[in-house]
Amino acid sequence: MNSIEKLLQENKVKTVDADDDLLTISEAAKLLKLSVATIYTKVCRNEIPANKQGKRLYFYRGELLNWIKSGRIKTIAEIQLETEAKFNSKNIYK
Repeated sequence: MNSIEKLLQENKVKTVDADDDLLTISEAAKLLKLSVATIYTKVCRNEIPANKQGKRLYFYRGELLNWIKSGRIKTIAEIQLETEAKFNSKNIYK
């Protein structure tokens, strides 16, 4: 039983560390399936989370994945539900 708990704890630590992986610009480009030039452009426009040390850029895998998730486009059904919820919350004469 102790060995199972130990394995689970080690896997949990590895999962947390995977988000903290530090990536170079070429690794970030590969992860995002973008060119290095596009990554540089997005960094200059402050469109993508980046860390600069000297002349080098570094990226955290977790931050990049969260950045991708934040750009999710809502479906028509999700937009309709939000609209209905706002309308229902403002409509005091139900």
